[in-house]
Amino acid sequence: MLEFYFSYRGVLKRLHNGALGAEMDRIAGHFFSLGYKQTSAKLYLSRIARFSHFAAAHCGSAPIGEAIVDCYLRSFTTDSPRIAAVSALQHARRVVPERFIASAPSVVDDPDAPLLSFFSDYLSRVRGLEPKSRDGILLGARHFLDWLRHRHPGQDLETLTAEHVLAAVEYRLSLSATSATRTAATSYIRTFLHFLHWAGHHEQDLAPVVPRTPHWRLAHLPRRLSWDDVRRAIDAIGAATPIDLRD
Repeated sequence: MLEFYFSYRGVLKRLHNGALGAEMDRIAGHFFSLGYKQTSAKLYLSRIARFSHFAAAHCGSAPIGEAIVDCYLRSFTTDSPRIAAVSALQHARRVVPERFIASAPSVVDDPDAPLLSFFSDYLSRVRGLEPKSRDGILLGARHFLDWLRHRHPGQDLETLTAEHVLAAVEYRLSLSATSATRTAATSYIRTFLHFLHWAGHHEQDLAPVVPRTPHWRLAHLPRRLSWDDVRRAIDAIGAATPIDLRD
């Protein structure tokens, strides 16, 4: 799967080395399945590869402990690359959790855990959604909260504005490569904003602020076809019987 994003042998060799080298194809497939733009996926994969080499120098092929992750994050001298590294490592943990030593859950480590737990209960009891349906919405809410914490640290949800919502939506849409993932991203944010108003965390329902993205039925089709593809399509037309392949 890495070959979809990278073509140079030297780069592929570097990506396949390190503590997570054997899992990099799975991680690349994760970004592909979520519809990430190629440029965004390559950035994430490069960040994960840098951590992979760092971890290999400290623990080899053994499971990666929290001390190694913390040491790596402390190596950044500014906030922006550190936040980017945290986001990339969250993806790696989600795809290959067996390569990391799980730390004991802590409310301090995850200040949004109580709110997301309440949100999950709302989706189940009020909206009647099954666990599989809730997972995507909860992940969308998590992404929204992560963006808010990183861009506006210390800001309460009560002071959330339409400008904040539009900026968060613009950021999420910039990471989506297909109309389906863009529609899902805006739908998840809209649902979470409905919940914030319903639960009394915000006096306004900011969900209507989220723009609706067009979803074209044939958007998945390629913009153009090579002549060889056209020729194969013509040759596939069946003329032997009245009910053969036509279109």
